[in-house]
Amino acid sequence: MKEILYLLLFVSITAFAQIKKVEPPFWWTGMKNTELQIMLYGDKIAKCDVVMTNGMTALDVFKPANPNYIFVTVNAANQNAGTFDILLKDGKKTMYKYTYELKTRAENAASRKGFDSSDVMYLLMPDRFANGNPKNDSQPDMAEKANRSFDSGRHGGDLQGIINHLYYLQELGITALWSTPLLEDNEPKYSYHTYAQSDYYRIDPRFGSNEDYKLLADELHQRDMKLVMDYVTNHWGSKHWLIRDLPFPEWIHQWPDKDGFRRSNYRMTTQFDSNAAQTDAEACMNGWFDTTMPDINQSNPIVLNYLIQNAIWWIEFAGLDGLRVDTYSYNDKESIAVWTKAIMDEYPNFNIVGEVWMHSQAQMAYWQKDSEIGAIEHYNSYLPSVMDFTLHDAVSILFDEQNKFSWQNEGIMRAYENFSNDFLYPDINNILVFAENHDTNRINQIYKNDFDKYRLAMTLIATVRGIPQVYYGSEIGMDGDKNKGDGDIRRDFPGGWEGDSNNAFTQAGRTAEQNQFFDFTSKLFQWRKSKPVIHFGKTMHFVPENNVYVYFRYDDNDTVMVVINNSDQDQTIEPKRFAERIRDYKKGKDALSSVSVDVTTTVSVKAKSALVLELEK
Repeated sequence: MKEILYLLLFVSITAFAQIKKVEPPFWWTGMKNTELQIMLYGDKIAKCDVVMTNGMTALDVFKPANPNYIFVTVNAANQNAGTFDILLKDGKKTMYKYTYELKTRAENAASRKGFDSSDVMYLLMPDRFANGNPKNDSQPDMAEKANRSFDSGRHGGDLQGIINHLYYLQELGITALWSTPLLEDNEPKYSYHTYAQSDYYRIDPRFGSNEDYKLLADELHQRDMKLVMDYVTNHWGSKHWLIRDLPFPEWIHQWPDKDGFRRSNYRMTTQFDSNAAQTDAEACMNGWFDTTMPDINQSNPIVLNYLIQNAIWWIEFAGLDGLRVDTYSYNDKESIAVWTKAIMDEYPNFNIVGEVWMHSQAQMAYWQKDSEIGAIEHYNSYLPSVMDFTLHDAVSILFDEQNKFSWQNEGIMRAYENFSNDFLYPDINNILVFAENHDTNRINQIYKNDFDKYRLAMTLIATVRGIPQVYYGSEIGMDGDKNKGDGDIRRDFPGGWEGDSNNAFTQAGRTAEQNQFFDFTSKLFQWRKSKPVIHFGKTMHFVPENNVYVYFRYDDNDTVMVVINNSDQDQTIEPKRFAERIRDYKKGKDALSSVSVDVTTTVSVKAKSALVLELEK
């Protein structure tokens, strides 16, 4: 009987003191962010006292209303790599010991160089790209199982599938990879997109492991390529373990409506509209993005510090080269600026691009670092890069307007008018330019797989200022209709699954049409890789005539003349009109056809075609 009582007491103490989660699970020495907030989670652990060993002292111990949490802040400044113990004590008894490690940083970790306008970024959805390890398609601890027959189900694409096909991205001319989120998403359905994340320190096991993610970064770096993480600050998933047992109610925005849910009004302009009602601004920032996506309260300092440390942890752990931040302009704008600045202070040469899905250049420019528009109300987001949604809006229309051309912003004038507002951006080279992404209609759907229109769109994206982004599959002519649902614009890449009848990853496996699309795209972006004049040069454009747009990219050493004929008729242009930039150049070599063109006389441009002329004397 005595032995049984001792056993019950031991079991009780063990259960009482069990630590289930420690986040971040480890850290590094030599970080600028020296005050480290460590979150401990376990059943009723707040009843314990916290004691540190090895000379480490707690600057602060915060025990929230939920007794399952303790937040311990320690000073990691001037600490050597090694370990210290976090002891949870009940009086003199040590109920639990967690050995915390401070690791040595990788060489030059702080000075890592982020993506920039010399890069071409490839956006893919990992579940839909390639299945490199069919054994991980379904997992016992994950609610949703693989079902490739359902267009919105899990299809099995994973990290190994991406690694297996990096050669394909190299052949295409890609230098940076942006994958939609890879962190765990344990929603029971529609979890494949992974924007409703359930664990911020764990790669979804259906994609692989944390080490697999680090391997992807290493494999990219060996090929002189970069990895960009899709990061979500605005909302988490409803199945996040922390959401299901909140440390304190203020961790998320809760409304008096049923289940604390109220959908965002999505009116991002209320963030800076001087006429906006405060209630509308709160409905945008604090409303939930969707029913399964609780809105995170970044204005709480504990929450904000959690998000800052988590982003830095992934950058340091995986060796990331950039972040793409989802729904950036839905966050509390003051808090997201603190988050962004903290990361950029830690990594001064890093890059972060924010999704600011607005339809005005002034409104988008507001969110870029050092914006004079933001400065009007003394606001600075510290966000280095934004996405050029107004160019996307124009590109998704203008190439179907071959017979429309007017001062009312039709045809190629849409592009001209977009670039005429470049003066609004404080750093015009550091914006992401794209024809489509995972949330928009596919460009080949819009233009009905018209190869000529695809060529015009990609030529524009590749040769204007900024960082071009390509959406997976468009380079082989993939289409997809958003009106049929998101699953249709996120189809499986052909050849990514064993048994696929069409393997578009290889020249031999592609159809003639797929090779036509691929060969053009590869030639265009391979050419761009070695052209600093396109990466960082200045722009001069001329008012379009007859639906023909002429612009120049130039620097002290080179000049490239781009002619885009959006008309369905052959056109001629008179070089004298462009003497301001042609100057004493005599000819130009077309990067797309290698044909030499005399630029001292009339230049002919075929209908629905482009010239990219490297000018020569």
